[in-house]
Amino acid sequence: MRESLRQKIIQICHKKIAQKGDNVGVSFYAFFANKNDDPELLMEAATWWIQTHKLDHFEKAGKIITMVEANK
Repeated sequence: MRESLRQKIIQICHKKIAQKGDNVGVSFYAFFANKNDDPELLMEAATWWIQTHKLDHFEKAGKIITMVEANK
């Protein structure tokens, strides 16, 4: 996963936790605007989320931060 996406995921997960608490769930769509302006980056996130890690549609933001920081 490219570094810019990694940083964006971590930033948004921290923001969601700050807004809604430690138990907040996120989907990979949370990292993108409603407009699909970067399909390549969206597919990179989807591949990491769905194919590589077989994650559920919603996962705890804290879990995603841990995985991304561990370069999984």
